[in-house]
Amino acid sequence: MSPSQTFTGLIKHKLALACCLGALGSFSLSASAAAPEAGTFKMGIEPWLGYGQWHVAQSQGIFKQQGLEKVDIINFAEDKDINAALASGQIDGANIATHTAMAMVSAGLPIKVVLLLDQSETADALLVGKDITTLKDLQGKQVAFEEGTTSDILLHSAVNAAGLKWSDITPVPMPADSAGSALIAKRVTAAVTYEPYISAAKKQDPTLKMLYSGSSDPGLIGDVLVVRDSVLKEKPGQIAALIKSWDAALTHYQANTVADRALIAKAVGATPADLESAFDGVKYYSLAENKQVLSHSFSDQTFAHVLKAATAAGLIPKPVTAAEVIDASFVNSLP
Repeated sequence: MSPSQTFTGLIKHKLALACCLGALGSFSLSASAAAPEAGTFKMGIEPWLGYGQWHVAQSQGIFKQQGLEKVDIINFAEDKDINAALASGQIDGANIATHTAMAMVSAGLPIKVVLLLDQSETADALLVGKDITTLKDLQGKQVAFEEGTTSDILLHSAVNAAGLKWSDITPVPMPADSAGSALIAKRVTAAVTYEPYISAAKKQDPTLKMLYSGSSDPGLIGDVLVVRDSVLKEKPGQIAALIKSWDAALTHYQANTVADRALIAKAVGATPADLESAFDGVKYYSLAENKQVLSHSFSDQTFAHVLKAATAAGLIPKPVTAAEVIDASFVNSLP
């Protein structure tokens, strides 16, 4: 769970957050109800099912229903590529991990989180063979993971939960799509990866088990929609319409789950069967849920917890605050 805060500290934090959001959100609160501005919104995305509701929105004509002229969903293969496109202004916004948004702001990139998209529960996990029964058994063992990703964050969380130090394990950096294979081949004792690689590894070797996952540390692994500050000021109507589009797509998904899962699976290059357990391991956030948590428990508690884990993993250049990273005014001003 997230670290506790003193009453005084919590009040100060809320006041600071309110002041900052008030300053940044003055334009968005008044403009979010306005019609979307003309032009294209360029959105960066990767082949991850947690971003699936954007594919539903595009397929079902929801963007146009919300008044958006065009949403150009641009696919990227790796984190570094989407991060570079966002930093250079080639795209207006992007779907990225929470800790990545923190790192970008920490590095000076002018972006804000405007929407919580998803939370990984069992779609990110530490896999082990039958010889490992507890996290403490990882001491002195080789563990495969991809540096700088959610796998990095989750492994640091697992090591901490075991009461171990990072130096107690032997980290073996490699791409997430190779980690499971390395475990099956017994080149490592454990592997941290995510779907669909978890399901693929377990299909190849049914003896593999999930020892630690996103659900072991709720809120740690999640994704957000970030938008460049200049776009927030110039196109607030588009941002509001995008948020409404995500919510409408999620409503459609909940009523047409089988069909929409097939649509999302195709968009990320997989089959529904490949991703069945993966979908079950992801929680999507609705607009109503964003209203409940984005400027409350997420800003007050979850943010600090993710920041601590990301800092321990060496992913945050310098400390940042929730007020610097989050703009909840769009979410909170929508009906």
